[in-house]
Amino acid sequence: MWLHLVTSLPQFRSSLAVVLFLLLKEPKLVVLLGRLVVKPGVNEDMARGQQKIQSQQKNAKKQAESKKKHGHDQKAAAKAALVYTCAICRTQMPDPKTFKQHFESKHPKTPLPPELVDVEA
Repeated sequence: MWLHLVTSLPQFRSSLAVVLFLLLKEPKLVVLLGRLVVKPGVNEDMARGQQKIQSQQKNAKKQAESKKKHGHDQKAAAKAALVYTCAICRTQMPDPKTFKQHFESKHPKTPLPPELVDVEA
């Protein structure tokens, strides 16, 4: 219908002008290799931008609830477990036994700190 209307008008004889006119009037149309093609699934009254934002908010809320339900965060728990810190190299260890093994293997010339003297390795 639009094509017949446009081609009948003298100012729209060039094919580029026809394509531009059609694209302005019908957003469903798209040019594909010089041919007009109707885009499937395009609906002018569908507010995709707002729908996308709402979907993202809903997903964020769902993820937050899921995180609460599952309990703890592994990274936070692992970081909290590292309670011993080597004074020389600042390496963190979870328990005194590992700390003593680290100190004996990495810093053999340095005397043991007082908190590691009575720990069994």
